[in-house]
This record gives sequence, C-alpha cells and structure tokens, in this order.
Amino acid sequence: MTTTYAYYPGCSLHSTAAEYDMSFRAVCDVLEVDLREVKGWICCGTSPAHSTSRLLSHALPMKNLSLAEQMGLTEVTAPCAACFARLRTSLYEAKRDPELHRQLQAVVDGPIPELVSVIHPLEILGALGPEIAEATTHDLSELAVVCYYGCLLTRPPKVMQFDECETPSSMDRLLGFLGIRTLDWSCKTDCCGGALAMTETDIMLKLTHDILEEARGVGADAIAVACPLCQANLDARQAEVEERYETRYGLPVLYFTQLMGLAFGISPKRLGLHKHLVGVDAVLESVAPVTEPARGAAYG
Repeated sequence: MTTTYAYYPGCSLHSTAAEYDMSFRAVCDVLEVDLREVKGWICCGTSPAHSTSRLLSHALPMKNLSLAEQMGLTEVTAPCAACFARLRTSLYEAKRDPELHRQLQAVVDGPIPELVSVIHPLEILGALGPEIAEATTHDLSELAVVCYYGCLLTRPPKVMQFDECETPSSMDRLLGFLGIRTLDWSCKTDCCGGALAMTETDIMLKLTHDILEEARGVGADAIAVACPLCQANLDARQAEVEERYETRYGLPVLYFTQLMGLAFGISPKRLGLHKHLVGVDAVLESVAPVTEPARGAAYG
C-alpha cells in the first residue's frame, strides 16, 4: 500500500545536497513511498532567520506547513536536519505561545496548520523493515559504517522528540536492515562545526578532525549522515583537515539514502555518488549482488 507524504526539500536539497534529494526519491520509488513536493515552498529560514527575528523564524516554516496542508496532506517529511528542526520547532512554539500563534495568523497568508506533523525520512523508512529486506538485491555486509547524526536531529529533545538525544540508533537500525555493519563510536551527535566554517575555521577543523579521527579509530570504511551541512563539511573539508593534521583518512561521507540505494541496486549516478569529493570507489567495490535478487534490480 502506497503512503503519501508532503515533501519539503528545502534549499540545500535543490542545490548543494542534490544527491540527498536524488537518492531519497530513488529509494522511495523502490519502496512505493509517494512524495509530493510542497507546491510553492520557500526557505525555512534556518539560522539567519532565528538569529534576527523570532517571528520571521517561525513564519517561514509555518508558511511551508500551511502550503502542505492546502495540498490535503498532514504529514510533511523534511530530510535536511536544519529544515526538520525549524519545522518542528515552529509547530512546538506556536502550540505553546498564544501570542506567537496570533502573530503568525496575521502574517502567514493562509490558516495556521493545526493537524500537520513533521516526520524525518529515518522515521518513515525505518518503519519499512520487511519491505527493505525484500528490496535488497546487493550485499553490503563487507562495509563497516559509523552513523553520524550530528547536533540538530535530536536537540533539544523536548522539541524534536526524535530518537534518543545522546545515543540515537534509528539510522543504525535502518542500515542494519540492509546487512550493513554499523559500529559503536562516541561521536554520534557531536557538532562538526559546519556553521563555523567561515567565521571560526580553526575550531571547525578541530571538531571535524576529532570526528574523522574517531571514525577511523573504530575501523569505519565510511560515514553515514542525514544532514547536508554535516556531509558538506566532512566531505569537502576532509582534505584540509588531512593537511592541517598531517594525516590521511580518505573516508567517504554518504547519505544513508545513498547506502540504501546501493543495496537496492540503484545506479551510483542516479544516487549522485559522482558529486562527492572524497572518492567512493572503495565503497562501490565492497557491494556485491546477492545470490537470489528479490526484485531483480540491476546494479551499474
């Protein structure tokens, strides 16, 4: 049975994180999850809005949720960690602050959504264990991965109400359905410093180094992520970190949806793997067809 969700891609998934969008859509196609992109969506505001105007920081996300409700859909999925955080935060604040609710009604062109919920792709896909097992045509059991959730998905816990704040496991469980070996490590929710890339570069490089060092230390072949900013930082800045600390990592940083796509036999190009700066050849070489493909998807 096909389930339909309003899909809010946000600015990143239509630009710098296009591979996240590509792989999420491809995986949902296989699993018969129907994504309806929110018509006329606008930027959620992320950090610039909530650092300058509280009302604007809630009006932008609320406008997008209102647009989704106007499509007749009450469940909105937002893959970007920042978008996910802003959408959930606005719903949380509007329900608890009557004055903010009144102000939003005055500035949002449309009714304030009352029944809409915001769901992360990890929640949607994580509930499809049997379907994932059936769709898996390629063996990734030779791959050892650390799941990096970043600092936004679970914090603050009373607002996000997503997974366990300090020790999340939803991505680990999801990749486990594919036979991927996920490793225990201490940096699951550490900040990578991505937001400080231009203003406090030294701090960002130190934080990124610590994450890469721990991932290598536990024996990871790759890092799985669910945040465009984390992916861009760990991937694009890896060479700079290597130069600064005179070391070598060569750790691919993939979206969890890309790993799912590889297990489903979806081509690397369709998953956007060519967009990564750190090469993914070692990951591709570890993927092998299973003996009896469940759906006959052709990898290549």
